Amino acid sequence: MESTTVPVPEAAAAPRRVAATLRRQLGQLGTLSISIGVMAPTLAVSITGVEPARLLGRAAPVAYIAAALGVALVAYGFVRLAGEVASAGSVYAFVGHALGPRAGFVAGWALLGTYLVFPAVSISAIAVFGRAFLSSTGLAADASWLAVALAGWAVIAFVASRQVKTAASSLLLFELLSVALILVLMAIIVAKLVAGDAPGSQTVNLDWLDVPSGTSLSTVALAATFGFLSFAGFESAGSFGEEADQPTRRIPPAIIAAVAFGGVFYVSCVAVQTLGFGTDAEGAAAFAASPAPLAELATAYVGEGMAEALELAAIVSAIGAGLGCASVCGRMLFALARDGHLPAPLARVSASTGAPIAGLAFVLVLDAGGLIAFSAAGTAPMQAFFYLATIGVLSLLCMYSLANVAAARHLARSGRPREAVVPLAGLAVALYVLYHHIHPVPPSPFDVFPYVVAGWLAIGVVLALTRPSPG
Repeated sequence: MESTTVPVPEAAAAPRRVAATLRRQLGQLGTLSISIGVMAPTLAVSITGVEPARLLGRAAPVAYIAAALGVALVAYGFVRLAGEVASAGSVYAFVGHALGPRAGFVAGWALLGTYLVFPAVSISAIAVFGRAFLSSTGLAADASWLAVALAGWAVIAFVASRQVKTAASSLLLFELLSVALILVLMAIIVAKLVAGDAPGSQTVNLDWLDVPSGTSLSTVALAATFGFLSFAGFESAGSFGEEADQPTRRIPPAIIAAVAFGGVFYVSCVAVQTLGFGTDAEGAAAFAASPAPLAELATAYVGEGMAEALELAAIVSAIGAGLGCASVCGRMLFALARDGHLPAPLARVSASTGAPIAGLAFVLVLDAGGLIAFSAAGTAPMQAFFYLATIGVLSLLCMYSLANVAAARHLARSGRPREAVVPLAGLAVALYVLYHHIHPVPPSPFDVFPYVVAGWLAIGVVLALTRPSPG
């Protein structure tokens, strides 16, 4: 089927009313930078490994192998749809192209729900690691987390408002620096293990591939759901379909490369962390109980200076993630406003930089207000991080599900019914991960968040059903 670029997507459920356009400035490296930057691999590998270690012990890396395979199934549908349709609305256009305008709007609404909160998730992480860095270096023993967060917010706001090439280049630089530092630590750990110079007589082995006896398949699958979260954002290059120079050729490889890089990076890093703590029962328990595994390993294998450098790397990665998430949200707001679903001023584009400045301003001001409210309520930054991340991920999983239904139908209608099996498998993966986020019922306040997301999606469904169809 011939690919098409859709500046005003077929998913529009109301007549277009604003003829605003974005500038085509991104090549292959730029689109790849977006997806990897929003995934924030440095930030993810600093946080997500502990729960798989608790569930699988020494076999925590197996969870990431399973997660990478599951994400590949989910990503397949995005790759196929992104090769046909290009729009700043991402799944708003992808799903609309395959399932019709109302379904497209609901998918876009779900993605919007995710990216309205994801910038604040990243900024909360800036506060967490920023305070840790200031404390460990002696610069400030008890810095205000809100002050640190707002400093990160200001950096994100400044870079996001520049030309998209500047934002993409910044994302690439931020993540390259932080990933490089983690790879240096991993290399040092492996070198000391091989030389027999580990602090606790740990050794290099393949025990991390051996799932402990008695571990059920459902436990492995549950552990994989935590690895799955590390890939959130792989699809974000799709929101730059009106700024890539050849979007239907650039975006699919960017998504594929982001997932492939994430799979190799996460499995490798978690495997080395497992070896660094030790693959015996004591080492696995230490990994599972560590509040900051990378910093703990850095201190043990290198020294406190490396731990401080890793805290700085996590800050840089979180800034990059916040920048990418705000950029995606700004473009979602732009697309929906341009097509008449949201107030027209949100479609305003900067004359000097070409950035969707009104959408960016909206999400950044909204998230700053939310962080100020959390601070006023006495909420710790790590709590804010997990509260907002849970809400965003639940909405994202709903979007993934709808996008894979769209991809399966598109492939079936295009004369490739056998190929449609892949996105259907991706749908099963997304629904499984979603199920384990709501069952068993999580503790308060996490038990409320599924209802928050359901309410948000219900609003989207009502809007989709009550808006006039396109002429």
